[in-house]
Amino acid sequence: MAERSTHAAETPSEQPSESEQLLFGGPLRYDMGWNKHEEAFLQLNLRSMVTRLPHLVATTARLAWEADKGALRLVAFAEIGRGVSQAVGLIAVNRVLAHLLGTGSTADRLTEAAPALAVAGAAALVGAVLRAQSTAGTGQLEPKVERVATERYLKHTANVELEAVEDEEFHKLLDSASYGAGSARRMVKYCTNVINALLSLVAAAGVLAVLHPVLLPLLVAMTLPSAWAALSVARRRYVSFHAWVQHSRAGQLISQLLITTEAAPEIRVHNVGPFLLHHFRTMSQSQEAEQHRLARLAARTGLIAAGWTGLATAAAYATLGGLLWTGAMALSVGGTAVLAIRSGSSSLQNLVMQVNFMHEESLFVGDLHRLCAEAADRAIPVGGLPLPAAPARITFEDVVFTYQGKDNKRALDGASLTFPTGQIIALVGENGSGKTTLVKLLCGLYRPDSGRIMWDDVDAADADRQQLVSRVAVVGQDFYRWPFTAAVNIGIGRPEAPLSQERLERAVQYAGADELIDELPRGWQTLLARGYKGGHQLSGGQWQRLGLGRAHYRAGEILIVDEPTSALDAKAEQQLFEQIRRLADAGQTVILITHRLGSVRAADLIHVLDRGRVVESGTFAELLSDEVEGPKVFRDLYGIQAAQYAVESPALPTQKRRLPADQNTASAPTGDAAQGRSHGG
Repeated sequence: MAERSTHAAETPSEQPSESEQLLFGGPLRYDMGWNKHEEAFLQLNLRSMVTRLPHLVATTARLAWEADKGALRLVAFAEIGRGVSQAVGLIAVNRVLAHLLGTGSTADRLTEAAPALAVAGAAALVGAVLRAQSTAGTGQLEPKVERVATERYLKHTANVELEAVEDEEFHKLLDSASYGAGSARRMVKYCTNVINALLSLVAAAGVLAVLHPVLLPLLVAMTLPSAWAALSVARRRYVSFHAWVQHSRAGQLISQLLITTEAAPEIRVHNVGPFLLHHFRTMSQSQEAEQHRLARLAARTGLIAAGWTGLATAAAYATLGGLLWTGAMALSVGGTAVLAIRSGSSSLQNLVMQVNFMHEESLFVGDLHRLCAEAADRAIPVGGLPLPAAPARITFEDVVFTYQGKDNKRALDGASLTFPTGQIIALVGENGSGKTTLVKLLCGLYRPDSGRIMWDDVDAADADRQQLVSRVAVVGQDFYRWPFTAAVNIGIGRPEAPLSQERLERAVQYAGADELIDELPRGWQTLLARGYKGGHQLSGGQWQRLGLGRAHYRAGEILIVDEPTSALDAKAEQQLFEQIRRLADAGQTVILITHRLGSVRAADLIHVLDRGRVVESGTFAELLSDEVEGPKVFRDLYGIQAAQYAVESPALPTQKRRLPADQNTASAPTGDAAQGRSHGG
């Protein structure tokens, strides 16, 4: 409890800075929550450091073995050899001192000491060679271990459910795990240093124990204060890192915004640069204050440790002097003892520091392992029931779904509808009605809170997820613009298959993007990312054509197009709908989401959503007809859009000119001017 109170006193104020409050809506520093992090905190003490040392070494060795077995063997051989050479060197020095301080002429004493002196020199030379081998092996191991650790957490993260990636706590763990990959790399160096320091300490302690047993506990007493100081500083750094990890990411976000090509035009047009620089400075100053706080505490701790170390060192040398004064120890033995104390003290202090560093890094590697474990628990399930080869319909039965962190407001509230396959089905409704959420559940990105999604008689919750997603191709309104070549931007629609030039050509012809590819500086090999050598920038409409081509390349049995024409001109839009009609005629199922109600004339079936429910369904004519009963939501929305394009002549001086009744209202257009479109759904 005392440790907890001390930590609370050392924690800075949680008041958010101006930038945190304005840009991010509140503090970005995590409350550590001692119910979650007390275990990690209490592990940072001397007892646990010693007891966990074998586990830390074993963890590092397993990662290194997986990364490069040969390099690990080289490092292990070199470090063991260095420890042996240091022990041999100390023994040889003791023999040299015994001969030099013995009786006889100077020439005789030098002659007698020469063999031992040669052994000491040879031991030093062997130690230097082995140190070089260890350095080379460690340098070979470190990047490979980091790659293995990084691949491990990336592989697990790429396979989790979408809701896990969107979870704040999971993302925080992901931030820490990404640091843990670098920690795994550093643990290789620290583990090597620990083995070296441990073997050096064993050699020095063995010599001291032989010379006089009382010197050994004095050696330990000289190093304990340094151990306490190192562990205290490490504990504070670990706690501070976790508390500030999201704040650090936010500061990096601001700095990246200043140099990203996407934000560059608006930064210059609106002169946003000074604004972002101001808040980058404010965020950085908050972190600088935290670093200053840690530095002050580290200085205070180091000063206290240095005082205790000085007293212990004085006691050790006073004891050694007393042994020499009383004749309990020969002068040559005393000289060797001084060397052994200095070597042992240095080795023990280095051992404590290196174990501390390794222990600190292991906490972050532990975060990486916890991420992998949690990702495994939240992974997309493997296997399941096979879907029907040619389902006649996909049915939503009273489906309820709520996004995390949305105050329990349901995105879908008992939605029930049917998608007959081989037809064009349109989903329409106002912003927030649940259209996009519905197709995300159809694609298997989320699971319903309740209700069922049936592919004929197979529940999607029990189906093979990989088989399900392979049936679907999506062109979203926010589809990702990959910073790769044009060929990859199309072919990534089916990444598990080798790129097929014939298939690429068919895809861009379908999307009307073949001329676009021909006009690119390097054709298919043009990099579509400004800021890189040879990078090229596309317009929004050009990107949308590539997105359509990507969906066609995937060749999913169900094509979902979410606002597919938002960046296309009127002619291209008309061509797209003709292509969609041809796909449906050929038997492909097309699900169309759009705000442009005039565009859904070609749909075989229209579902109208309102507040997460399907309120009416039918053909275009049925939903506009007075003869079909219903809430007339579609007709009201269509009327609002059509009224914007009513043809009305300027008023005459004496009276308003009246048009024939059939000219007062035009059909809702399908071009970009149809309405001020919002992306919500």
